[in-house]
Amino acid sequence: MDDWATTARTAIAAGEAAALVTILATEGSAPRGAGTRMLVCATRIAGTIGGGALEHQAIGQARALLEHPAGSWRVQDYPLGPLLGQCCGGRVRLLLEHVDPVGADWIGQDGLLETRFGVERLERLLIDVKIPVDAVTARGPKPEPGDVLVERLGIERLPVLLFGAGHVGRAVARAVEGLPIQLGWFDTRAETADVPGVTMVDDARIADCVAEAPVDSAILIMTHDHGLDYRLTVAALTSSAGFVGLIGSETKRGRFLSRLARDGVDAARLTCPVGLAGIMGKEPAVIAVSVAAQLLQLQAQKPSPPLAGERVGRGGRREDVRDGASSTAPSPRPSPPKGGEGVRA
Repeated sequence: MDDWATTARTAIAAGEAAALVTILATEGSAPRGAGTRMLVCATRIAGTIGGGALEHQAIGQARALLEHPAGSWRVQDYPLGPLLGQCCGGRVRLLLEHVDPVGADWIGQDGLLETRFGVERLERLLIDVKIPVDAVTARGPKPEPGDVLVERLGIERLPVLLFGAGHVGRAVARAVEGLPIQLGWFDTRAETADVPGVTMVDDARIADCVAEAPVDSAILIMTHDHGLDYRLTVAALTSSAGFVGLIGSETKRGRFLSRLARDGVDAARLTCPVGLAGIMGKEPAVIAVSVAAQLLQLQAQKPSPPLAGERVGRGGRREDVRDGASSTAPSPRPSPPKGGEGVRA
């Protein structure tokens, strides 16, 4: 059982007031994915939503909620910027609740959890049915009384940072919808600012976003510019990412490897062309399916997670934002699957 869940059960048994902080949805470079939870008591904390200024503010909000009746809840949106120690933008939506001992038997369980937002409290029920879900973002409408949230407990998502919102990048983003993947998506061009899910970052700062990648995340590089691709590749190969995938032909691969060797960068983790071997074709949709399958291989190699979740529904509509909560200790870095054939543009 996860650390926060164990602490929650102990606190409930002892009659100790506790608040729960849950990441509902993220956009851009977020330290943890949707479904991540942290328990906050008056004098102790269990679990983490990523540390830093965001967590500090969330802890303060959670402790303030302890002054309200059990079952009370709030939804808070946090833009990720310099004030929260994040240079690459994005957003995080948090659900904060004063844990209600009545109906808290879902804590530490696996399966589907239905949460109904009431005016004064949350109502939860473990259910055993299949429910169609839709993707949501951190910019969607906040949950209101009468809305429903459905979580799939026990699934962990692979953190993926996707650089590039061209034809292939957009195809990849579509292909991973509904998969156990936490996507952060970036581009430098002004014309991509209105693309849903894309965080626009200044060209001079975009390589810094790689430094914010979670440990053992996957990084996909497929921008409009080879020079930018190279800068991002260097940053990714010197980061804690477990997988670095680069779009390109065998010729591009050879040129990059030669330049990386001259620059003293270890390219052992570089997969170029990115995608599963044997899937041929240069069409964006074909590349996207190949890349999505490779990411699923990576996700399957991750250790069994603690609690994770899907997310919100408005007016009773179920919406999938299943991101897994990762443990506070780094997991072993997975071995990347073999890259695809030299057919990528």
